[in-house]
Amino acid sequence: MMTRAMSLVPTRADALTRANNIDAKRYARTRNYLNGDVTRLSPHITHGLTHIPELLQNIQARSELTWDDKIAFEFGWREYFQHVWDRLGVDIWRQPHHPPASAYADVLPDDIRGATTGVAIIDQQIGELYRTGYLHNHARMWIASYVVHIRKVSWQTGARWMYGHLLDGDLASNTLSWQWVAGTWTGKPYLFNAENVARYAPDVDCSGSVIDTSYEMLDVMARSSTPALSPQIMADRTVEPDLFSAPPLPPTDVAQHDPAAAVWLMHPWSLHLPDDRAAVGIINTDFHAAYPWSAKRWQCVMAAMQARCASVMVGSGDELAALLARTKLTAIKTLNPHYDVLIRRVAATVLPAPRAFGNPNMLKRSFTSFWNQVRREPFPR
Repeated sequence: MMTRAMSLVPTRADALTRANNIDAKRYARTRNYLNGDVTRLSPHITHGLTHIPELLQNIQARSELTWDDKIAFEFGWREYFQHVWDRLGVDIWRQPHHPPASAYADVLPDDIRGATTGVAIIDQQIGELYRTGYLHNHARMWIASYVVHIRKVSWQTGARWMYGHLLDGDLASNTLSWQWVAGTWTGKPYLFNAENVARYAPDVDCSGSVIDTSYEMLDVMARSSTPALSPQIMADRTVEPDLFSAPPLPPTDVAQHDPAAAVWLMHPWSLHLPDDRAAVGIINTDFHAAYPWSAKRWQCVMAAMQARCASVMVGSGDELAALLARTKLTAIKTLNPHYDVLIRRVAATVLPAPRAFGNPNMLKRSFTSFWNQVRREPFPR
């Protein structure tokens, strides 16, 4: 059984270990609980250390899966978000519905950044985010709901903050999940109260806090433009880790690869590549200037790149294009901005990122419509 005590270090070996320990039935029973038997494979999937088709094959080597299994359903959500991103591109930051209140701040309050809000589950899980770079999905939803609906901070501000600290930060999953919680994707906000926390995180007491109220009152609060606060607490402020727009550690020498050879182009979302040829790694600072990462995430990405690549190049898109101009490159497609443009510019061959389920030609605005269409096909084996 996978436990929260297992350290989260996204490597290929760790991905395989975690995959081999997935129990689909236990996952279905316990996944909603903070101490449930979840896979914690999202960082590995985000960075291409494994992928959903491989994970489904691994699980089905031990037990049969169908469209109705919860783990298939949750993998489906991830591929749904990728489908939306593939169809909308940067417009995933546009909201198709208005949020419930009329005004939201664009600055995250200091007590949220410092995990001193007075709402025990929020403070605990922000600390968890900073320490580990990982959050259970329920914790992500609770934090997003608190930030947007209780504290009246824009979902865009919250999404960018959380993305920067997550090891598994995926622009599609993170951005669209914040939209879903905010109510801007579906038209219905996600709300939670202390009773909900007590059910799924029974060791955390939120009584007496601002969320210790009814859903009717929470709905009133969500539609108000006035932030709601919990009683002030005397607690040590948690220090928010710095974020970096380039690796804190220097990369390898860019002159080590042979520009005449056919090589793989490794980017941060394709950290496991076939070993049939050499690889060169890239860090496109145009992207990271807009989406900086924690030192913990940089360390994981750079360690994987330097273990596999003859060289790792860090620079702007134009600088990298000039360095790679005469190299015969094969790359895995990514939707991440700036990286996608660079890959199309320099790679002779661009392979699709692996998917388990279909990718409808027309945008599916709801997961249900997406899932109903893709499940018309045989379940992937």
